[in-house]
Amino acid sequence: MARTDQDPNGPDQDGTPGAGHSAPDTTATGRPEPDRPRPGAGTGARHLPWLAALAIAYALTHHTGVGLAWLGSIGDTRWADWIDLITPYAVLLPAAAALRAGRAGPRIWALYLAGAITYVEGHGIHLAANSVGNVAPSDIAHLWDEYAGHYLWYGGVTLVFTALAAALATRPAAPGPWPVVLALLTGLTFTTNALEGQFAVPALLLSAAFSAWGWTTRRHLGRVLAIAFAPALLMLIAYGIWHQGFPEPTELGWI
Repeated sequence: MARTDQDPNGPDQDGTPGAGHSAPDTTATGRPEPDRPRPGAGTGARHLPWLAALAIAYALTHHTGVGLAWLGSIGDTRWADWIDLITPYAVLLPAAAALRAGRAGPRIWALYLAGAITYVEGHGIHLAANSVGNVAPSDIAHLWDEYAGHYLWYGGVTLVFTALAAALATRPAAPGPWPVVLALLTGLTFTTNALEGQFAVPALLLSAAFSAWGWTTRRHLGRVLAIAFAPALLMLIAYGIWHQGFPEPTELGWI
């Protein structure tokens, strides 16, 4: 006598899954399709507050000399010089926290470390030479401040920005107006530093590269690169054409 109580969830007579089972996704070879984690899955948006903190710290600390000049001097040094000692901490720690929140890989951390070391060395050279030059100006103080110090300092921050972009540019875009505001503030800071720091020509090339990177990742968080550096590129070009070169704003009496 034929059985009529067959388990509806069991296999049919031809060996295929019953109504209560679904066949796993398979590839063309018949093997189950493995789950592919989405970029940034599991990391949420924990990197965004750190990026915001970095943008604010970068804009404030990289304008310390001008913004805090009103504090005056303490002995032969300026208060702004002493406050400028916090700059590497204020900039590099939020950048590291953003990379950690974004679960950056070893190669990204290696790039960040190279940038951080270069940044700290350049900033230290700039701070010391600039402070000495304010009291006893000389060609050697100018060389270490305006060229050696600035090129290492701004080259270091460029490597840090590159590490952040490599780790986070393809993450979901940040909503709201604040990412745009902070990106524009970052681009403005990059521009003023380049003009006052004898770094305008390298800054032109770097702004173009970051703008292109931002365009290719414009559907993601990387769009902030274009928002920051495309205006920076335009400002540098306009400034160079207007003045037929890149004189420092202090030479023009702007600061």
